[in-house]
Amino acid sequence: MSHDPEWRYGRGNTSPGRPDQDGRPPRPRRTGLRRLLPTWRTVLGGLLLVLLLLTGGFVAGYLLVEIPPANSAAVKQSNVYLYADGSPLARDGEVNRENVPLSQVPRTVQHAVLSAEDRDFYSESAVDPQAMLRAAWNTVTGKGKQSGSTITQQYVKNYYLGQEQTVTRKVKEFFIAIKLDREESKDDILTGYLNTSYFGRNAYGIQAAAQAYYGTDSDKLTAGEGAYLAALLNAPSAYDVVAHPENRGRAVARWNYVLDGMVDKGWLDPAERAGMAFPTPGRSKAPAGLSGQRGYLVEAVNAHLAEQRILDADTLQGGGYRITTTLQKPKQQALVGAVRDQLMNRLSETRAVDRYVRAGGASIDPATGRIVAMYGGIDYTKQYVNNATRRDYQVGSTFKPFVFTAAVQHGSTTRDGQRITPNTVYDGTNKRMVEGPDGATGYAPANEDDKDYGDISVAEATDNSVNAVYAQMGEDVGPDRVKRTAIALGVPESAPGLRGARQSVALGVVNASVLDMTKAYATLSDHGRHGTYSLVSKVTKGGQDLTLPDRDGVRQAVPREAADTTTSILRGVVESGTGTAARSAGREAAGKTGTAEEDKAAWFAGYTPDLATVIAVMGQDPDTGEQKPLYGATGLPRINGGGYPAKIWGQYTAAALAGSPAKSFDLDLESGAEPSGSPSGSPSGEPSESAEPSSSPSVPGTPPPSVPPSSLPPPATITPTAPTEAPSPTATTPGDGTDIFFPDGEPWDRP
Repeated sequence: MSHDPEWRYGRGNTSPGRPDQDGRPPRPRRTGLRRLLPTWRTVLGGLLLVLLLLTGGFVAGYLLVEIPPANSAAVKQSNVYLYADGSPLARDGEVNRENVPLSQVPRTVQHAVLSAEDRDFYSESAVDPQAMLRAAWNTVTGKGKQSGSTITQQYVKNYYLGQEQTVTRKVKEFFIAIKLDREESKDDILTGYLNTSYFGRNAYGIQAAAQAYYGTDSDKLTAGEGAYLAALLNAPSAYDVVAHPENRGRAVARWNYVLDGMVDKGWLDPAERAGMAFPTPGRSKAPAGLSGQRGYLVEAVNAHLAEQRILDADTLQGGGYRITTTLQKPKQQALVGAVRDQLMNRLSETRAVDRYVRAGGASIDPATGRIVAMYGGIDYTKQYVNNATRRDYQVGSTFKPFVFTAAVQHGSTTRDGQRITPNTVYDGTNKRMVEGPDGATGYAPANEDDKDYGDISVAEATDNSVNAVYAQMGEDVGPDRVKRTAIALGVPESAPGLRGARQSVALGVVNASVLDMTKAYATLSDHGRHGTYSLVSKVTKGGQDLTLPDRDGVRQAVPREAADTTTSILRGVVESGTGTAARSAGREAAGKTGTAEEDKAAWFAGYTPDLATVIAVMGQDPDTGEQKPLYGATGLPRINGGGYPAKIWGQYTAAALAGSPAKSFDLDLESGAEPSGSPSGSPSGEPSESAEPSSSPSVPGTPPPSVPPSSLPPPATITPTAPTEAPSPTATTPGDGTDIFFPDGEPWDRP
């Protein structure tokens, strides 16, 4: 037998450490963890396989997906809105569209739309995979739902497919867009896009949008107007600066983005751009079918569906939904009737100031969080803005209870170390300088009518709405703590004026809506518990129910004794303070009056154990939209919270709760909150926000402004609780040991 190594090992099978017959060194054996890693040949083979599969899938998709006929958007179904009992409330769905050729859309308007939605439309392909992946990633990682679609893809969605957010639809959209780009010209696609896009105000297409916002035809639009309409495509409802004046800053920023993009692309001369002013659109003309309160209610329901991520605006506009609201028809009618009887019937065409009068109202069942009634304005077809949801009026002294709630919640003390309770005595001197940790703050607010109160208890200061007391209390508690408590109760963190206010926050410089304040007062009524408030109880389409958020998230927003002690002092406002007109409800009630700066708005926010309602009377020029003082309205020198708002509240509450047993408050109070006598030397003057004079005109058949004390229910059941330990001066946590719920997310960073 030969001993030749080649015979022994075979060709190419050399022994370890020895070269093969070609003289090449042998490959080292893979040992340890390297044995678990794939070789480069394996990796390359895998990549080639994936590429082959993707290519095959693309080819198959392109061949299999056909361009379908146009969808049924031109004959959309109506959305039907129902009261809680199933009776009809409203029906929408009237499609407002008029197709126009591209020649009737000015070049500047075309360029504005391209700047807003797809700046490389004419030079790039129909799809942008990179943008789609980026949008998908941002959506998955919580940066908000974003679109990576080109104009071609959006047109395919609007005209051929639908608004549903599914993988199947996105795949179809991808391949149809590619095919469409090969079969139709860019001009044809842009024409289709301009005629099918939704711009808000029930306007589909650029021609309908031009009429809805500027009362003109599309070929008469200016570059600035076109840029605003293009900005609307990003958020049609939110960027309507007439319907949502609080969002004007965001809308203007988007408008500037569109114009700056036009300059960057060479579509607009920089000098012309520099001279442009924001073109505020005109008032909306609502469809006749949404007259009266119906339009306000439909708008509020649609906004609620979007905010709760039940249905977005585009999907809802597809129609065919049957929406059962939480609104109770008898209560809705009672609220409308109370506003009419107590306020609107007193207006006169001979008084110019009466044209400024607006009213808003909202009512919530605290136990369920259901919104049972809402008053948006005199008529949706005449006054488009919903006075119940707008956030551009100061809430005034209706914010003061949140200051006291924060004081109890945090065990706050006065400057001399006295714990703040209803019986704590403050200096109510007019224009008294607010003192902070480092001395005078420079803030010295006046009391209403410049009245001096001297030494006065917190309870009496609440009855009389004494600014000097609450401004100092807000500083004693700490403005940031006050804000956190207000947010926990239900005031939106984004409410205009909340973030930047310091000492003035205690006096209600915040702009919150009537509905916002109703939610906050409902939290007080429900002993400090706060959850998801609802305007919709059921949504169906094609016999299928949509999933709605439940109220399982109810949490203790503030400690019960903080909410209940606040209720105890607000009962005094109704019994003997500035809100005595609310006693016409004939129920045990707690509430607070409020008047905005320069008397541009008057508020009454109140609740019984089973119903929370807020009423506001506002002043606004119907022609310019400017906020106006209400001096002289209805023939009275002033309109304040203890007048018409409290009277409306009383009549509505009496009617809304008619036939139900009267309930008393069951209160757990902080230690030291038990009622006591007035402090020595405190004045017993008239309330600073008193009701209108008795000489005011009356309306036959309306309830009296008050009822005798004997007709009121028995006093509340009050249970004192043990004192809580005062927080450490260095504590910075929101609740200092209390589990706090922030309805709109965590608050901003604070020192």
